[in-house]
Amino acid sequence: MNDDDLVLQANESFYKAFSERDIAAMEALWARRAPVACIHPGWGALVTREAVMTSWQGILSSTNAPKVTCRGARAFVIGDVAFVICFEMVEGGYLIATNIFAREDGIWRMTHHQAGPTNDAPPEEKPAPAKPSKTIH
Repeated sequence: MNDDDLVLQANESFYKAFSERDIAAMEALWARRAPVACIHPGWGALVTREAVMTSWQGILSSTNAPKVTCRGARAFVIGDVAFVICFEMVEGGYLIATNIFAREDGIWRMTHHQAGPTNDAPPEEKPAPAKPSKTIH
């Protein structure tokens, strides 16, 4: 797997932890040595790991936690740092998000998440091309 794929896999792990309300998985995903920050929609900036993890504990343990699905993720790798831009489908509408990752001990870990409103929508996912039919002569 190349770095783009690994970063997209880490991004998918973030949204899986979010949708499954898995606090342990969310905790494991975030960086331990690199600085971290998070800006949830409508919130101020959280700039310590402790503050970020406390926010996720509150969000994921709430019965009102939104269902979030990632769409149109694109990875950009710059050495041992990478970012993903994607759309978050939330209750029929979209947010746009930036997720930043740093490689720690060979593993891509999240260092920043920010999501906010957008009037845009992800490009339609294209269906797989049809396989040509075999003609028997």
